[in-house]
Amino acid sequence: MDSLLRILDETILKRKLYASEKEQKIDELKHLLAHEHSLEKRFQLNNTLIAEYQSFICDSALDYIDRNIQLANTLNNRVFLDESKLRLAFVLSISGLFTQAAEVFETIEYDTLPHHLKVYYCWGYIRYNENLIKYTDNPKYEDVHIREIARCRDTLMNLLGKDTDMYLKEKSFKLKAEGAFEASAEIQTELFKKEQVDSHGYAMSAMGLSMIHKSLGNQSLQEKYLLLAAITDVRLAVKENESLLTLAIHLHEQGEVDRAYNYIQAALDDANFYNSRFRNAVIARTQPKIEAMYLTKIEQQRRNLRSYALTISIFLVVLIGTLYFLYKQIKTVSRARKHLNAVNAQLISANHRLDEANLIRERYIGYYINQCAVYLDKLDEFRKSVSRKIKAGQLADLERLSATTATLEKDAQELYTDFDSTFLEVYPDFVEGFNALLRADERYVLKKDHLNTELRIFALIRLGITDVNQIATFLRYSIQTIYNYKSKVKGKAAVDIEHFEENVKKIGTLRVE
Repeated sequence: MDSLLRILDETILKRKLYASEKEQKIDELKHLLAHEHSLEKRFQLNNTLIAEYQSFICDSALDYIDRNIQLANTLNNRVFLDESKLRLAFVLSISGLFTQAAEVFETIEYDTLPHHLKVYYCWGYIRYNENLIKYTDNPKYEDVHIREIARCRDTLMNLLGKDTDMYLKEKSFKLKAEGAFEASAEIQTELFKKEQVDSHGYAMSAMGLSMIHKSLGNQSLQEKYLLLAAITDVRLAVKENESLLTLAIHLHEQGEVDRAYNYIQAALDDANFYNSRFRNAVIARTQPKIEAMYLTKIEQQRRNLRSYALTISIFLVVLIGTLYFLYKQIKTVSRARKHLNAVNAQLISANHRLDEANLIRERYIGYYINQCAVYLDKLDEFRKSVSRKIKAGQLADLERLSATTATLEKDAQELYTDFDSTFLEVYPDFVEGFNALLRADERYVLKKDHLNTELRIFALIRLGITDVNQIATFLRYSIQTIYNYKSKVKGKAAVDIEHFEENVKKIGTLRVE
């Protein structure tokens, strides 16, 4: 039963999907009807639509029945007219309009009906009386309807061949009414095996078997077939269904409050969708009881929760008192351990920063000592060259030498090239880490041991040089240009632009040799 209940719960969650599929099927039939000009074929298409609507939307079923009555009158076809009246009586009875249904039955001359409509008349009249019993729920009037059902069932069985499924089904119902539940169940079980799964006949047969097993006191089979009927009805978008309501009542009797409440709500939604006065009236007798039990359970859960909370609170007070002494004993040790851990963490971090600073200082001090020596040599060579030209009176050469910037640009490029190689020696994975901060289509592809201007700016930031004036002086750009470069690069960031520079400072693993 648990597995079937889970399937039903999942199926109910998909009710809108099943209703949508039903509406799509109906729309396809309406499309066919709109392009059909033959009145006889329009009558048959209307019948198909009535069959779809009579368990889906009551008012729409009644509308198409009215159309067929008009067609029957237009065609002057008595058989079509009587058939439509019988459909009208059936839909009126399942929607709760019993007085109107009785009036329709009275307008039909039974003796003049063809054989198949006599069968339909008896079948519809049986359903009419069965629904009246459920609707009135009054033993005072029940016997009258039971006698009418028995009389009409005998007539129906005389009309049917004894080897037909319909005859056997009515025979099963007759045996059940007479108290022969075992024989009734045997016939119904064989008929059930013939039904196609997920068909309306399958749901109706399962519902019948459930009622018989209820009479037999076989609860497990009663629940099994009732669940199969409910699952099938939901899948077929049957809004005029008895199974969900019956299941809700059964679960309520078994104390399954939550599911009973959910199913009665689903049944009520279906009844409102179908616009069934009959089903609403039946639900109205049961729903308050289920809701009351549901609310009682919720209130009991709240009381239990308050009791549990009080018990837990008392336990916690005792526990806190018990643990307080232990806490006082270990507090000093815990504080000392935490302090030691914090100091160790700070020491490790400080050592790491010191190692990094020492390595950077070592590499860059060596680098700039070498650069100073190189530029001193160049300056001395420049001094000697100037001295020679002065002595030689080559003032024009001196003027040209002082006017050109080629040497300065060359020296600057050499400086940046040396800076790049030294920086990448210290942080070999800087470019890869920097690219990881950028969008995939904005990443840099550079020559080996070479940085471009944007990466040099952020390389200086990685070294701890964040003063824009210092960066601008080193790279020989204006301060505004440096800001522009930084904004341009940040615009390429994949995420977290606000903390972009902080993330840059975390890039790179030192190459310690």
